[in-house]
Order: sequence, then structure tokens, then C-alpha cells
Amino acid sequence: MGSDSNNNTPSIDKGDGQVVDLFTGKTWNPDEASKIIRIAPELDGLEMLYSNDANPDKLFSMKILCWALNQNGEIDAMVPWLSRLVPCRELNDPLNGHWEGYFDNFHEAVFYDAPLHKVVELESSASYYDAEYTTEQDTIQEIPDPIGTHAVLTGDKFQTITLTQVTSWRLLNNGAIQAMLADSEKVENTPVLVGDESLYAAQEHTDFKYFFHHIIANKIKAGDPEAMAAFTRLLDL
Repeated sequence: MGSDSNNNTPSIDKGDGQVVDLFTGKTWNPDEASKIIRIAPELDGLEMLYSNDANPDKLFSMKILCWALNQNGEIDAMVPWLSRLVPCRELNDPLNGHWEGYFDNFHEAVFYDAPLHKVVELESSASYYDAEYTTEQDTIQEIPDPIGTHAVLTGDKFQTITLTQVTSWRLLNNGAIQAMLADSEKVENTPVLVGDESLYAAQEHTDFKYFFHHIIANKIKAGDPEAMAAFTRLLDL
């Protein structure tokens, strides 16, 4: 259950042909099996390990943003990757990366399934906070960004760019997860916290292009030659 990608959500047949999800108490719909229903921020510094074709003998790491529970009971970590938020196991970009596992710095251990404490957290909270929502755009959760993600915005084909820190991540009833940015012209209170009225979804902004880790974002802001060269190569993709 939970961390095994071959397992399904615990369910029960009501006897009338309908299968009910034991996490949510709702009728299970196979068409929505991969829909994300709950997220939990990664607060212990666990990382995703990945390799790429340009450096086949090396492993790279990236901080995990959160863990996500799907309607079918599968759990995977999520990372901001280029212009999308992706499940780690689905990372299969020939140029930029392939998922190789997870890494726990504290125990200096590599592992391949969601840790038990995250499985328990996600499954318990999905059941405890179950509610009825009226539209697909209703907010189920909103969590602060724990890894310093930045969004790249440009309206002139990268002649000028704006790097904006992601304040939070909002899980909608349709399973989408939006990166929330603060509109500086609408900010009335600081710090800008989860749920602030000045927040808007990066993915819905016409100028949004990519996500960057805060270390790379700060190097780009400072004009670091290696970071700028890598950013330039990215624009050529």
C-alpha cells in the first residue's frame, strides 16, 4: 500500500457495481487513477538522484519539493523541472535527466520508494481532510515552497527576464499543482504567506517559461558566467 507503485488504493465493492475509495469514501473512477489528491512538503532535505546522457558516469541530485498521493494510491516525489512540476519516477528527458532513485543525506542512504512516514502522513491526511468540492478549480491544499524555487518570466523572448521566488504550491481539485507567485503591485502585507490575495499561478501567466532552484537563480541574478552559459544553452533547446 502507498509506496509500492504496483498497488492500488484500498477500496471496497458496495455490491451495486460501484467501487469506493477507502481514503476518500468516494466512488473510484479508473479514468482519474493518476489524479493527485494530497501533497506533503519535503522538510527533511531528501533529494532526487538523476543522471543525464551528457555525463553517463555521474549522478546528480535535486531537492525534493513534496510528495504526492495519487487517486490510485501511488506515491511519488515531485520536483520542478524546466517548465513543469513532475513526478520523479516519470523523469525521462534524454538530454537533461533520468530518475535514478532518492537520497537521504542524514542516513547517507539511497532508496527507491516513498519513506514510510510520508506514506502515513499522506494517507492519513487524505482521509482526515476529505471534503466535497464544487468545481475542478477549488483549492484542496496550499503549501509553502520549502526549496527556494524561482520562476523565470519574460515577455520579450528572453531579451529581459524576471526571476521571481515561488511563494507556495496550490493543489486544485482537478489534481493540478500551481506555482504561486506574488504580484508586487498587489502586495499589502509582508511577508507574503500562503493564501495571500496577491498570489497568482505562474503556469497561467503568459510570460512564464521555466523553474530554477534558488542556487541557480541567484547565480543568474549575479551574472555568474557558468550559470549564464547553462541558461543560454537552455534557450537553444
